[in-house]
Amino acid sequence: MSELIDGLGPNGTLMVIGVAFDPIEAAPVQLISGSRRIQGWAAGTPADSEDTLNFAELTGVRPMIETYPLEKADEAYARMMSGKAEFRVVLTM
Repeated sequence: MSELIDGLGPNGTLMVIGVAFDPIEAAPVQLISGSRRIQGWAAGTPADSEDTLNFAELTGVRPMIETYPLEKADEAYARMMSGKAEFRVVLTM
């Protein structure tokens, strides 16, 4: 996540919602020069997730995914690990 800090715009926030044990390193000048910040956020409660899903359904929000049949799981994994996947890689059965 440390590499993302310079990509933040003025007043940008790096919102950390995933748990990892690796430290996030930032030089003070990276934060001060662009009025940037790093903030952690718990993923929310089950009710928050339900509200989000209801909102997505009501407004027609749909994910952008790349699908692969289960038989091509190796190919899907290789694409994901190569960084060439444009969206989420999803296996179908």
